Amino acid sequence: MSKIAVVYWSGTGNTEAMAAEAAAGAQEAGADVSMYTASEFSAAKLEEYDAVAFGCPSMGAEQLEESEFEPMFEECRPKLSGRKIALFGSYGWGDGEWMRNWEGSCADDGAVLVCESVICNNEPDDEAKEALRELGKALANA
Repeated sequence: MSKIAVVYWSGTGNTEAMAAEAAAGAQEAGADVSMYTASEFSAAKLEEYDAVAFGCPSMGAEQLEESEFEPMFEECRPKLSGRKIALFGSYGWGDGEWMRNWEGSCADDGAVLVCESVICNNEPDDEAKEALRELGKALANA
């Protein structure tokens, strides 16, 4: 049984709802899943998990949330090489540039993105929920 962490930051509840769907998908695939807010997770916890899903909405000028999520993620970055991860998040404007930039930095760090990232405009619709469950399953089976 794989151990999966789903780590997220949510200001409005949209990314939290996305995290719950990803966690449900991983559980459906038989994984042992733990959910954490960004303030509850640290780089030291990475070693406890086979794979990690990171979720953060687009903020400001299409960037990661700066007060809690980004500092936690920056701490994790040096330990991402060879690690199986997936990314997700919501946005209210823009075209997903923050996710493309985030994927690029993870690839530069040597992280293994196990599936296509999932983004949705505001709250997740049925299509996004299904994609998030598939993301969770991909992590569980990675």
